[in-house]
Amino acid sequence: MRRTLYFTLPVLANIVTACAGYTLRSSVSWAVSSNDVVEDADLSEEVAPALLVDGGGLWKQAYPAGAEKRPGERAEPEGDAGGAPRPARLFSYRTEKVTVAGSGPPPHRETAKTARYIAHSSDWGFLATISSQVKIKRLPFGNIFSTSDGPPDNSTGVIYFYVTPMDNTVSDLKIDPYASLTFSEAEGDFCRQMVYDPEDPRCARLTLTGEMVEVAPEELAFAEAAMFSRHPVMAKWPVGHKWFFMKLEPIQVWLQDWTGGTALIPLEDYFKASPF
Repeated sequence: MRRTLYFTLPVLANIVTACAGYTLRSSVSWAVSSNDVVEDADLSEEVAPALLVDGGGLWKQAYPAGAEKRPGERAEPEGDAGGAPRPARLFSYRTEKVTVAGSGPPPHRETAKTARYIAHSSDWGFLATISSQVKIKRLPFGNIFSTSDGPPDNSTGVIYFYVTPMDNTVSDLKIDPYASLTFSEAEGDFCRQMVYDPEDPRCARLTLTGEMVEVAPEELAFAEAAMFSRHPVMAKWPVGHKWFFMKLEPIQVWLQDWTGGTALIPLEDYFKASPF
């Protein structure tokens, strides 16, 4: 029994050590770790497509964050002693986080202003569509998307997206263009500072339901400014994925922003309000 134990433990240790430097990939999307920020990664059209497409294998070597440290990059704290090195954040970037003028969210009674505040201060949201995938056809399907309703100093209330036809959600929208987009105030610092659970009604959430449409040529310049000012890494994404701009034209604005029920905000009030 003892001999078996002494033999097994080193074998298990070797297996764990060998696997520690690997990460699980998806052939459709990519994940980033919470490690180094690489702002000048090589995302040229020649290099990036090879990084984004599964090259035949579920596992890919995850190189240590410091393996290709560039001059001027900030150092990250080391992990636990003996822990495996973490992969570098190849697709990470510092976003232009929007800070809306004022000390915090508007008073909860100002529902239209609150809705515009959430729409403008959110960098991403949860988009729900009716699925066209074979196994879940006509069932709800949700996905996360980076969003913008305009550059930091220009809120429109219209939510813009930068998407690829390779995405399942975009395939859904080609068949049924209607969708619901949900934002949560839990994305920012307010709910954490107030110790509100994300489901607490005082932690506001906004759902915009409407039609997703491709941005018209005359509006492309603004859509690009809206998205790239908030998500600058998008400008380096490979053109081979045929990225294009879409926007949500709302038909209903739903807001939960306190106890006692929800509010349906008239579109006219929503667009007239200012988040600033």
